[in-house]
Amino acid sequence: MLPFSRRAVLGLLTAGLPVGVLTACQGSRNGLPSPPIYRNVVAENQLPGADDWRPGTGGSRSPDDRHRQIQGYCSATSVTHGQTLTFHVSVDTPQSCTVTIYRLGWYGGAGARHLVTSEPLSGRTHPVPAAEPDTGRIECQWPPLWRLTVPADWVPGLYLATFENEHGYRACTPFVVRDDRRSAALCVVVPFTTYQAYNIWPSDGSRGKSLYYGYSAAGASLDPTQRAFQVSYDRPYSGNGWPKLFDRDHDFVQWVERSGYDVTYASTEDLHAGRIDPARYRGLVFCGHDEYWSAEMRQAASQAVDRGLSLAFLTANNVYWQIRYAPATDGRAHRVVTCYKVDPDPEPGADGRRRTVRWRDLSPDGADAEQGLLGVQYNGIVARAQPLVVRASDHWFWAGTGLSDGDRIPRLVGGEADGRDPSMPVPDELNGTILSASPYPLRNGARLEQNTYLYETRRGAIVFDAGTLHWTLGLNRKGFRHQAIQIATSNLFNRMIAERGV
Repeated sequence: MLPFSRRAVLGLLTAGLPVGVLTACQGSRNGLPSPPIYRNVVAENQLPGADDWRPGTGGSRSPDDRHRQIQGYCSATSVTHGQTLTFHVSVDTPQSCTVTIYRLGWYGGAGARHLVTSEPLSGRTHPVPAAEPDTGRIECQWPPLWRLTVPADWVPGLYLATFENEHGYRACTPFVVRDDRRSAALCVVVPFTTYQAYNIWPSDGSRGKSLYYGYSAAGASLDPTQRAFQVSYDRPYSGNGWPKLFDRDHDFVQWVERSGYDVTYASTEDLHAGRIDPARYRGLVFCGHDEYWSAEMRQAASQAVDRGLSLAFLTANNVYWQIRYAPATDGRAHRVVTCYKVDPDPEPGADGRRRTVRWRDLSPDGADAEQGLLGVQYNGIVARAQPLVVRASDHWFWAGTGLSDGDRIPRLVGGEADGRDPSMPVPDELNGTILSASPYPLRNGARLEQNTYLYETRRGAIVFDAGTLHWTLGLNRKGFRHQAIQIATSNLFNRMIAERGV
């Protein structure tokens, strides 16, 4: 944690203290080397943004998986300063192309800042590999086209690499720049496992596979019986490279950086691999749809709560499937996500604990259900967006919003929903509170109830579950943005930070 409060940092910036002086004041803590000298998030977002960074903007065109005009992927979901990231790109015909790197954030509403563009590169055409027969795994082994060593002054955050060919087609892929030595108030964990689970590259009507679907032999229809049991990070994301629901995670990033919070970033693979040190943060924020969790991720989160670290899950249907990681063919760790779901798992472990099934199905009595960590759990797909109906309006979470019990926040319950299940385990909690009770329709016409939930532990941790995929839309998205959701989320983050003495 910085030795300044957020208010103090803002005050120093307002007073005109040079950024280099401000960051240099951090010094060495706990005997560790001083962190790299770079702008903090507040100062970073004062810099000019770019207005043409998205695929399809600035005159660019979006590629597709049938023609594969240009597509690419990178060698890791996250890197830290001084590490090298390689980018692997294919074009439809040999031609010149470039790689451009942006940092995502607020930037006055632009949403990203341009950092560097490669020299013109000689793009080549590379094949779509055949799916591995037993697992459906599609793993590209394209040679690297460009290498990037992350400079020491790049601010940790969510980054986007874009690939553009000489005909103006532009694709992209995200990655995280982290700082394993720096403390921060909050660490934002980006759900790359779930991005890859939904990735059906190539979505060309015949070859693509995700953990949900493949294509039927008879035609281009999606077929769950043809799905993969393993998906590799060594392949592009489908279409223009923007992962499913990534825009909602970007909404959160814009809001949290606009709000001036002291944040750093990591990927789900970092949580799995033990690269997230809970002692450096006051809370972990799971900003996106975080459905696919390994046993190592679950254990790390549970142990963090036991030590008093707070968790905030800002969507729904989190911690739903247990997964395992496998290495890439070249031996790089954590590059393959395995999940057999309802099919027989060939590596269940001697006690069956490695089975890649729903967490709630891992034990006959449901003892491992996600509700045991989250306080609520996934209960359905919302047929049509519904209002979030406020409950416990006198709770500190809703303070300053002006809301009363029964008030309705339009369109906030959408996509998928969580709710309290009395038949499933509950956390060892204090002050557990249902913050919303929102009826919603399923596709079959039945109705269920969505619950936003929060509980506190004896060690001072707070665990929050938004219980809807629309929460981050309420923070930033035009047509969804609601001041009460912004205030309530600030109340949550401020309390998470304050609970451990900030």
